[in-house]
This record gives sequence, structure tokens and C-alpha cells, in this order.
Amino acid sequence: MKGLLTVNGGSSSLKCAVFDVQQQEAVLQYRFKLGNILAQARMQVTDREGNVLFKDTLPLDEVPREGRHQACLQTVIHWLQTQHPEAALMAMGHRVVHGGEKYSEPMLVDEQKVLDLAAFNPLAPLHQPYNLKLIDACHTLAPELPQVACFDTMFHIGQPAVERYYALPRDLTEAGVHRYGFHGLSYEFIVRRLKELNQLKARTVICHLGAGASMCGTLNGQSQASSMGFSAVDGLPMGNRTGNIDPGVLLYLQRHYHMDADALENLLYKQSGWYGVSGGISSDMLELHQADHPHAEEAIDMFAYRCALEIGRLTAALGGLDQIVFTGGVGENDANVRERIMNRCAWLGVELNDKDNQANQLEISSHSSRVTVNVLPTDEESMIATHILECLTD
Repeated sequence: MKGLLTVNGGSSSLKCAVFDVQQQEAVLQYRFKLGNILAQARMQVTDREGNVLFKDTLPLDEVPREGRHQACLQTVIHWLQTQHPEAALMAMGHRVVHGGEKYSEPMLVDEQKVLDLAAFNPLAPLHQPYNLKLIDACHTLAPELPQVACFDTMFHIGQPAVERYYALPRDLTEAGVHRYGFHGLSYEFIVRRLKELNQLKARTVICHLGAGASMCGTLNGQSQASSMGFSAVDGLPMGNRTGNIDPGVLLYLQRHYHMDADALENLLYKQSGWYGVSGGISSDMLELHQADHPHAEEAIDMFAYRCALEIGRLTAALGGLDQIVFTGGVGENDANVRERIMNRCAWLGVELNDKDNQANQLEISSHSSRVTVNVLPTDEESMIATHILECLTD
């Protein structure tokens, strides 16, 4: 087997997948999910049908925090070598959150490019440093293999200036202080999948909803507007992130609570969102549903409300709306949240089929709905594998 390894890392998690190359197409073989890797790390391996092949905690207590991503990668590769010694990796691909304006396409990475990408660490502090650390780890583990970086920002390159620019002095805008948008690999996969199914409509809002959440308005498959902006903390309230907030609040916190930049970053990225609104109950949507607490209910309802508001904004950006697509962990699996959001979008002519919504069907809108509503699983790893092959054959 000539294999491709995809690497999708977060601050405390790692998702990998192995694909077999068959007639210049990437065919999924295994998925690896490693969670809570900075504390009690857990690993699960599934095959292409979703059957669990391995599930256990990992003995990483003696591994320093800064070395745990590499240790987890070593575990993934060791499992593959042990279970399938005939497998031979031919390349690796990485999700990198931020590519700025300079990197608008997947690319082969080298040491200098990794250094260039580190300049974007302040714009995505929860993800970018770990993305680059994983590239370094892969190079250490397999220096002979080509590595491809795929950027979450690249799908949004080409948005109109009226969407991209803030009302800031022009020299700051030209220096790169403007909206970028994220979750691009997920949006790209959804657009390609809708085209394959002959389901893509002209004016579509894609809702990537999970602990990290955003939306994107597409016109004939091209990004026109997105909820996230300069950083991945903007837009919708998320598991731990604030989403939109009046910048005057930050000035107030600096002056009256004497919060410095580090304290503000911790507040915006780690202490807020569903977690903060619920009073610290959880940043996990399922746990909020199960909590049966008014603060948890407020967090869920605020999320649905803000999602509905953003759909309205994106509808204005598109000049109308033909389709809504839900994806991401919450978007794909939480019928209750979808119902709450869609009920607030009834003014757009949205009508749900309750039975299909509860069953997470591909189409969950009623026959009389003026807007088609779909549920479609995303697959960032598949998108990364596709880009690896594109880079290797160019």
C-alpha cells in the first residue's frame, strides 16, 4: 500500500487518517482520533466503515507537554507499522489554520516556509503553533517524506473587499489587518461534495458548527462572506471562544480590571463562549443539553440566536438565500440546535421536516420550504489527502 498520512492538530487534540493511493485517488483506510493529549491522552482507531479497531488511554505521563504532539504521532505511526507492516507512507499533509494572503494554495513545505508561517501564530494562537509543531514532528520522524500544508484561509481568498476590510486606516488594512475567514478545508469539502451530489445551489450558507464554529456564504461555490474575521475568535460564540464582542469591552477590561494582553487572550479564547455563559458547566454541547440547568440552556439558546443572526447577515451578503447546509460535530448531529436555529429563520421561508431533522437526513427541509436545508458530514482529512495528491502531481 502506498499511503498518505493526514495530520489535523489542535491545541490538545490530534486527528490523523491514512489513505491508500489507488489510480491517483485517495481511498480512506484508517482514522485516528487522539484527545486530551496534554493531560490523560486517549486514542481511538477506526477503519473506513467506522469499526473501532483500538481504543485506550496513552501512557504519556512522563512525556513533557511540549513533546506530546510528537509522541502521539509516533504512536499513530507505530500502530500502522505494527498492524500493517506492508504499508509505506509516500507523503504527509497538514491542516494549517492561517496562511495569510501569501499562501493561497496547498504547498510543499520546507524549513523556511515553516518559519514564515510562524509569523501568523498571534492570529491563531490556539492552533497555528501546534500545526507547525506537528510539521516539525513529522519531519523528525520521516525526514525523507514530502509534506504538504493546506490552509484554512485559502478558501476565502477572493472575497470582495467590502467584506474583507475593516473601517481602519488604509495603511493598517494594506499591512494585513483585515478579515481572513477560517474552516476553509471543511467548506471546500462541502462544496465539492454538493457538486458530486448535484445538490449545490447558487446562494448557499454553510454552517460549520462545533466547539469551533463558523459560517460561510457561497455564491456558486465561491466564498463571498464568512463569520470569522481577522482571527478564529471572531463570529459565533463557540465552546470556549467569545465570538463577536464590542472592542470597547476589551478597553474597559484593560483599564478597570488591569488585564494585560495574555489575560485578555485567555479570556477570549479559553474562558468564554458556551463555557463562560453556562457558568463553567461545559464547553461541550452534549453536556450542556444534559445539564438541565438554566445557565446551560442560556448558552445553547444564545448560540442558536447568534447563528440565526449570522445567517441573516450572510443572506444579505449573497442577495438572497437558496440553501443552508449544516456540518461539523454539532451541525451534523444535534437536531435540537438545528431546529432552534431554523425556527428563527422562518422569515426566510425555512420549514423543517421534523422527522428528517431528527434522523439527520441529507435533506431536512419540508417540500414547501423556500430554502433547502441539508445535513452533510464534513471530512477535512479527505480534503487534505486530495491536496497532497494535487501537489505531488503538479
